[in-house]
Amino acid sequence: MSNRALLEVIALDAEDAIAAQAGGADRLELVTDMAADGLTPPRETFAAIRAAVDIPLRVMIRKTDGFAAGEVSGLVEAARELRAEGAEEFVLGFLNPDGTPDLAAVEAVVAELDGCRWTFHRAIDRAADRDGLRKAVADLPGLDTYLTAGSAAGVDEGLPVLIAEAARRGEPGYGPRILVGGGLTLSHVPVLRGAGIDAFHIGGAARPSGWGRPVSAEAVAEWRAALS
Repeated sequence: MSNRALLEVIALDAEDAIAAQAGGADRLELVTDMAADGLTPPRETFAAIRAAVDIPLRVMIRKTDGFAAGEVSGLVEAARELRAEGAEEFVLGFLNPDGTPDLAAVEAVVAELDGCRWTFHRAIDRAADRDGLRKAVADLPGLDTYLTAGSAAGVDEGLPVLIAEAARRGEPGYGPRILVGGGLTLSHVPVLRGAGIDAFHIGGAARPSGWGRPVSAEAVAEWRAALS
């Protein structure tokens, strides 16, 4: 049986997407404005990327920097427009000021997704209670993944949490797949794979020349080889 892990790469445009697919990415996370840590891309960008590659695309639903939802109606409208454009997978997650999940905002967006699969992103790493968040959103339709570093400080600090959560797979709130990202390096891979984690997310690691340059197919291929 294959031991191949999933590799997800951040793409900002069609050039990124083509290079990531050429390097062996299994899926793309589509965002714009990495200065704000990734916001919802225009529907035209989604359409251009969808036309350029044939691997799955997860589209960010996020309008403001940080993890507060902001104007929920704008999030819902963005989700509606992307669905109309053909988007089928999404990324979202919102917190209240006290670090609890903003269920009203999350549920409003999820209702617009109409059963589409989605990732709860790294807002979980800023949550006041990770276990409580997982259980609060466990029954929302379509949730199949958590993008997490295990810590707001990144994978270096979060490794113990990631390993512990992987060991709880199947418990209430721990059914969704763990997708590790946030300061992830190739040196982290052996211990994470040893813990049974099989999904990895890279952004800057796919761009050795920095965010001002496109994705490097060669850098993605190095990750693909390490995860195969």
